[in-house]
Amino acid sequence: MSFISLMGFWIIMSGFLEFAQLSLGVLSVASVMYLNYRLKTFHFFDDDMDDLSELNFLRAFFYVFWMIYQIILAGFHVFTVIIRPKMPIKTAMLTFDVDLPSAHAKMILGNSITLTPGTLTVDIVGDRFTVHAIDEKSYEGITSDEMPRQVLRLFSKEDRAVVKNLNIQTSDKG
Repeated sequence: MSFISLMGFWIIMSGFLEFAQLSLGVLSVASVMYLNYRLKTFHFFDDDMDDLSELNFLRAFFYVFWMIYQIILAGFHVFTVIIRPKMPIKTAMLTFDVDLPSAHAKMILGNSITLTPGTLTVDIVGDRFTVHAIDEKSYEGITSDEMPRQVLRLFSKEDRAVVKNLNIQTSDKG
């Protein structure tokens, strides 16, 4: 099924049905599938999940819509910061530890932070995150533990604090 999907994508993107293009497509798709198979058998972290049996798919469905809402809210905030250039802002670097069940949960949190306008996950080492934010409002979802708890609920039914050892370094701009 993957081969057919990727080959269909190749045909749509190339726009040609000639033997040379189709041959290159088959070679490319086969190479991608082989590399993907090899990557699936390699564990980058000790707590890699072989499958997504721990992920609550119903909760993930709602998480996507919650995340879209957060992106829109943060986008409007960044827009107001941009159109009011004299508005004093305090950029910040946050470092904090998280108590999440797996590397996948940490990856989802890091990507969610970066997807939200005004914040950027700079580094993740073990349980320690480093995040840049344009102002205090941009990182309040982290300091309030709202976003990390949403990610925790994707993998666990428990509701507990996720962020610990929070350190915020600010610099005045404007």
